[in-house]
Amino acid sequence: CLLSRGLGDVYKRQRSDVSAFAAGGLAEASAALLSDAVPAQARNEALGLFLRTRRESLAPQRLGLPRVGRRRTPGLRREEVALLADVGVTWYTWLEQGRAIQPSVRALSAIAQALQCSAAETRHLFSLAGLALPEADAAPVCARPSASTEALLHQLGPYPALVQNARLDLVGFNDAYCRLVNVDLHAVPEADRNCLYLALTDANWRACIGDWDAALPRMVAYFRAAMGEHVGEPEWEALLARYMAVSAEFRRIWQRYEVLGIENQAKRFIHPVEGELLLQQTNWWSAPRNGDRLVVYTPASDAVADALARMARQGGLTVPSSARAGA
Repeated sequence: CLLSRGLGDVYKRQRSDVSAFAAGGLAEASAALLSDAVPAQARNEALGLFLRTRRESLAPQRLGLPRVGRRRTPGLRREEVALLADVGVTWYTWLEQGRAIQPSVRALSAIAQALQCSAAETRHLFSLAGLALPEADAAPVCARPSASTEALLHQLGPYPALVQNARLDLVGFNDAYCRLVNVDLHAVPEADRNCLYLALTDANWRACIGDWDAALPRMVAYFRAAMGEHVGEPEWEALLARYMAVSAEFRRIWQRYEVLGIENQAKRFIHPVEGELLLQQTNWWSAPRNGDRLVVYTPASDAVADALARMARQGGLTVPSSARAGA
């Protein structure tokens, strides 16, 4: 198709300037050529380009290979990669040529190791091949914030702030955020520290959310959009089943099949003493980006800033957290 031929031309132009690819930037360079809509053949060609570029960037001496004969091309020979990865030379050559063959997880892992791919490059390699990265090689997701993140959250007070992952789990939070939602999150079991779950089950949490009829569908749409990248993953499927079990409201909204991306926005909260608080939500993603993001709520007016300051001076929650309320 025209798209495949067009991308093929791009690959040829990129191929003529392989030296421009730094080892640490191979994944980003190849990723720039791709989108979810690119046909399989174009992905095969991109996979081949990635493998060739990575192979030619490696010095044989770096891998302890002997100098045998005169090398006409830079880097490793295909035969050497095949030997190191314990795969057939012809098969590996076809893979580099972008032929329609499907490598196994074991073979691709061995090739990534032979080519000394970084974690980011290995993830990209598996993505191009349409394979899921083995669990042992997957980037670990930090269940708790680091000491530096906790210090940052503390210093952001009296502005409410939290760290949230793609599943809407509360990875970290400051006291100002607890005061805003009027829930002592330190007392909430870690397995329940999830914004959507608390919105469905905690009466105090629900009461603090302004514009509930718009806010809950928005959270459900965020979750559906994120889950689209994790279809079939047990952790995500279990979370979906949990939402379905606790809330008929969630089940109704889920059937709408709405999806939304995370955006900076103004949000309205209802505090039992201070009343309505309009705050600006701003998002920053961590690096390496794994779905975790820092969310900070800043006051939309001087009056709201004064209210946050009063809440900080008072300390603690305004009223005791209520029992969980089934939806």
